[in-house]
Amino acid sequence: MIYPITIYGHPVLRKETTDITKDYPNLQQLIDDMFLTMYRADGVGLAAPQINLSIRLFVVDLNILADEDPQFKGFKKAFINPRIVERSEELVAGEEGCLSLPGINESVKRPKKIRIQYLNENFEECDEEYEGFKARAIQHEYDHLEGIVFIDHISPIRRQMNRSKLSNLVKGKVRCRYNVKTA
Repeated sequence: MIYPITIYGHPVLRKETTDITKDYPNLQQLIDDMFLTMYRADGVGLAAPQINLSIRLFVVDLNILADEDPQFKGFKKAFINPRIVERSEELVAGEEGCLSLPGINESVKRPKKIRIQYLNENFEECDEEYEGFKARAIQHEYDHLEGIVFIDHISPIRRQMNRSKLSNLVKGKVRCRYNVKTA
């Protein structure tokens, strides 16, 4: 099933999410559907709030970038009940966009390196470190679980410059090639 993407302005994007248990209904199907929804929208990550579910789950697949950088080959993961437990002090700026904020791209400073603990699709505990673009993609999706969107990390002047675009999103004036759910 391909879900509609929840657009900026919808209250679910500002809620902190709750942990799930192994017996969450149809969990594997949900994860598969999240990947499918993400692929249909040409994304590299998707968090549950972006499909109107307030649970601690996100998926990332960087395989599409493997032609440019072999380190991304095979990087396809589901993160269940994740917690970022360490962040480097060194920040790195990088361009970001979001399926929930179509048409908006901004440079965002994030920690270069993170350590994250989570459960994988088999509910096995994982404790891993990532840096560079992997860390950026994970942090972006993780933020969704905390009720944060990437524009919360940009300067007030850059937010002001995007005010009309953000206002249009809140009003449901959205044009993109994937199905959306507005407030």
